Amino acid sequence: MAVHTVSEVNNFIKRCFESVGDFKNLTIQGEISNFKRQYSGHCYFSLKEGNSVLKCAMFQGSAKSLKFRPQDGMQVLATGYIGVYEQGGVYQLYVQRMVPEGIGELALAFEELKNKLAKEGLFAEEHKKPLPRFPKVIGVVTSATGAVLRDIYRVSKRRDPYSRIVLYPAQVQGEGSAEQIAEGIEFFNNEYPVDVLIAGRGGGSAEDLWCFNEEIVVRAIYNSRIPVISAVGHETDFTLADFAADMRAATPSQAAELATPDIRAWINTVQEWKYRLDNSVRKSMNYKRQLLKSLVESPALRYPERMLENRQQKLDNLMERLENSADFSMKEKHQKLGRLLDKLELMNPLGVLRRGYSMTTDQAGRIIKSVESVQQNDEIKVILPDGAIKAVVQEISVEEVR
Repeated sequence: MAVHTVSEVNNFIKRCFESVGDFKNLTIQGEISNFKRQYSGHCYFSLKEGNSVLKCAMFQGSAKSLKFRPQDGMQVLATGYIGVYEQGGVYQLYVQRMVPEGIGELALAFEELKNKLAKEGLFAEEHKKPLPRFPKVIGVVTSATGAVLRDIYRVSKRRDPYSRIVLYPAQVQGEGSAEQIAEGIEFFNNEYPVDVLIAGRGGGSAEDLWCFNEEIVVRAIYNSRIPVISAVGHETDFTLADFAADMRAATPSQAAELATPDIRAWINTVQEWKYRLDNSVRKSMNYKRQLLKSLVESPALRYPERMLENRQQKLDNLMERLENSADFSMKEKHQKLGRLLDKLELMNPLGVLRRGYSMTTDQAGRIIKSVESVQQNDEIKVILPDGAIKAVVQEISVEEVR
């Protein structure tokens, strides 16, 4: 016979619970007993019914959504899944949502339908449509005889006298009311387009408001191409229509305020914009007028010939400076040329000859610079400023010239 550990048995039982779909989403009715909220935010308690007790755990993430303070002896509806706490060897309900029992079967039906539609995405924020800023026609689905229509008409006309209210009369309480509300929403979507829809009624008991929790109404609001404002007259509790609507109003009067712009405020805003625009245009015109006046009165436009005279005088001054600069430059170059010519004259051999000197060359025309370059009886040529003399060397004497 196989021997198992305690952990193996507890783990086996845990897997058994997890494999059974009926244990994954249960709503259980019972009385709270031994309720404790730990410092961590986790809650531990039991649900009692007669002699039966079911241990429960509600962790911090789920406990944050509680809208009431659980107390011992309170009848509640707890929704969650059955699991096994292996360390303690006990099975318990892991609570995800909990509401006071209150109206009993209605609360249970509310929670079940809310969970179902939420999983389908009917309450998702990304599906919400923005309300039009300036609606011309507002559709209303409500009773034709109640105060709701009068409140919506009074508030909307006070805020925007130009808006039109179109009523689809519907029963908003009792048998068949949910179908009529859904038909009204579909009527405006398919047969009489409007800019925004208000669906609602005045306050009442949970039973009176129940038609706005019906699935047919919630789906009609979700499928509406026209933005829908839910206006069920209750401030603290929510209907499923509120979750599906694009905007929730606590009262029908507030719905009318959300649907219509305050024309007087917009008129004041436009007048303020007009005043700012006029003031800006006036300042701009005054500035340009002053600028034009200063231009017209400027000497350039009143005495244009003076500008030409000034330019002519400036041109004359420039020409005079240019001529002076050219003259100075030419004189300087002439002086430099003269100095160069003087140097060249000094270097000219003919100039030396004109001062009483002569130049002697041999037969090859080479200048004789030393007595050592000639011999006796050599023919030489003596060049003078006015001619040349051919001679023969008769005698050579070496003397130092000082």
